Amino acid sequence: MILHIARNGLLSLACWALCCLPASALPSFAEVRASYAESDAILLARDGRPLHSKRIDMRQRRLPWTRIEDVSPSLLRALLASEDKKFYEHSGVDWNAAAAGAWRNLWTTRTRGASTLSMQLVGLLDDYDKDNAPRHGRRSVPEKLSQAAGALWLEQRWKKDEILEAYLNLAGFRGEMVGVAAMSRGLFGKWPDGLDERESALAAALLRAPGASAQSVATRACGVLQTMAQHGAPAQCEGLDGLARLALAGGLRDQATGSGWLGAEQSPGLAPHLAQKLLSRPGERLRSTLDADLQRFASASLQRQLHDIARQNAEDGALLAIDNASGEVLAWVGSSGALSAAPEVDGVTALRQAGSTLKPFLYALAFERRDLTAASLLDDSPLAVSTSNGLYVPQNYSAEYRGWVSARMALGGSLNVPAVRTLVRIGPDALRDRLHDFGFKSLSENGDYYGFSLALGSADISLLMLANAYRTLANGGRWSPLRVSHDASADKARRPCVEGGCSGVFEGSARRVAAAAPVFIVADILADRTARVGTFGLESWLATPYWSAAKTGTSKDMRDNWCVGFSPRYTVAVWVGNAAGEAMHDVSGVSGAAPVWREVMDWLHRGGSNRPGVANVPPPGVKQQSIRFEPPGRIKEPARQEWFVAGTGMSVVRLAESTALAHIAYPGQGTIIALDPDIPPARQRIALQLSGQPDPGWHWRIDGQPLGRAATEVLWRPSPGRHRLTLADAQGRELEAVRFEVRAMKGRPAKQP
Repeated sequence: MILHIARNGLLSLACWALCCLPASALPSFAEVRASYAESDAILLARDGRPLHSKRIDMRQRRLPWTRIEDVSPSLLRALLASEDKKFYEHSGVDWNAAAAGAWRNLWTTRTRGASTLSMQLVGLLDDYDKDNAPRHGRRSVPEKLSQAAGALWLEQRWKKDEILEAYLNLAGFRGEMVGVAAMSRGLFGKWPDGLDERESALAAALLRAPGASAQSVATRACGVLQTMAQHGAPAQCEGLDGLARLALAGGLRDQATGSGWLGAEQSPGLAPHLAQKLLSRPGERLRSTLDADLQRFASASLQRQLHDIARQNAEDGALLAIDNASGEVLAWVGSSGALSAAPEVDGVTALRQAGSTLKPFLYALAFERRDLTAASLLDDSPLAVSTSNGLYVPQNYSAEYRGWVSARMALGGSLNVPAVRTLVRIGPDALRDRLHDFGFKSLSENGDYYGFSLALGSADISLLMLANAYRTLANGGRWSPLRVSHDASADKARRPCVEGGCSGVFEGSARRVAAAAPVFIVADILADRTARVGTFGLESWLATPYWSAAKTGTSKDMRDNWCVGFSPRYTVAVWVGNAAGEAMHDVSGVSGAAPVWREVMDWLHRGGSNRPGVANVPPPGVKQQSIRFEPPGRIKEPARQEWFVAGTGMSVVRLAESTALAHIAYPGQGTIIALDPDIPPARQRIALQLSGQPDPGWHWRIDGQPLGRAATEVLWRPSPGRHRLTLADAQGRELEAVRFEVRAMKGRPAKQP
């Protein structure tokens, strides 16, 4: 009778609460499913396969939503045995159990709840709506009544299986683990469909006491197994305490997967650095432009190469592969992973000295300005250039000099001295501005800051900038930003990083930054194995069976190795070195980075459908003709076919006997000359000096104005400002040029004569 009165009283209160409950107070199943967010975000490959996961929500661990069809039947039975035996019989509230529970709670100190799964779900939905986190703890009588009313409302609108599914995904099991997937992976190292009866009993036992000891969990799980046993079969409780201890310590997970929470099939961990830049929202699924197979292959290739040269103090590397037409990044390998002492450093965006990889942009500018052609002769001999910081003495990588060489052989063989002589002619400011146009936004200072060493790659650049700059060469001098995501609506997906080594790479509109004709000639040189034979030999890692143009680079003290190149379809760039900046031992670009570049390029061009044409297609404005060099004794290059920018062609390249017997010795490039404040300006003179005997027809020009016949020393009356001094031959052709500055110093007024 007393239980009957209690039952009727609870029913009346619940009905009153149900009548007062707004119709829109609880969400639909579809709304709950749609609002659910895992704690991790997943970076996907271009075909939708997972590449990398990133934990975003650190408060709790939630894995992907699990359908009830993907839950082990054993776990469903254990759940009902533990929490709600009459789940399929009641309409949201078990009135008899509620009345009995209320009576016991009233007269005894040991309390026992009587909440059905539907009532518990109402509580989970309430807490989930408030702070997206489940709450564990006893609820007040008014809250219980509200849950009862909500459960009645819920059961009128939800299916039983939907209630079970939502409960299993929102319930907290232990610690940070929320939902059946997180519990199953975190405790047992398997997905929910693989749980057996003993594991299911342990999982169900945790719902009542998520923070209980292993012994308490095992004891309760044994009770669950006894309830589940049918026809008097004995419960399999033996060894449950050991299983509980191992599961709660994460040992079963480690034994089962060894690859983290999601497992290798869900999170292979292939793109950690790009995932770190792109992913920011819990539950996010972002489809990138990366090719999963290429990403895996490139990572393995880089690790193999670094393992082979580990004795030479090389442990880090990075790689980027790009589709030339679309600008889509196909592979982004930021480090060597476990081989590195600093795997979190992204070598793709880190700023490093460029080495010789900047030389193609220098020669392209010289060809475009018509200061040089690919057949022009350059002096590869010892050089000392006067600068404001003293003498700059560049040397070739091999410490040997070849005398007179054509620009083609100088660039193909990566000779340093001819490159510096070319920059002396052009000026550091002009090269710096051109490099900036090609996307090297890290070059924030003017040309004088970098000086002539800019020709040899003294500036800091990133692999990301370098790759897109070479892609610009592949596209005939037309620059456009890169892409790493197919989600064009998300700003971070379009621009994953904007500062440092990322500056300017992912933003801006397509534009022409160099004329197509000189860029084509430079690409032809980089693809010419005979042009690089003196340095690299005919057969090297750069000599591909398909058309490709490539350049290596090695920075000072062998701290950085680079290899970057392109085919008509792809651009690949590789860096090898040490994240901390230590020097490598006898590792150059062709021995360090080039093997990886070649393997990845071969992978990209495997099969007939991916093979590019046998040669680059010449654009309008270039002309090919036969040339020969004279005198043969001094010029050791055979006759050949050569490309010229229209209007600069020649059939005979002749070296005069007196050519380059003299160079501008003073002032040096970038020299700053201070006028003496104690000497009247009209009486001051600067000695313009040559290093040798000039031809009779040579003459000086300063700021474009004739200064007279060139002699070993000529006195010039200086004027404050920046000046350009040139040495020209009898035909007016510029042989050499330097830029310098004259500054007026303050002092006491000079006496007039």
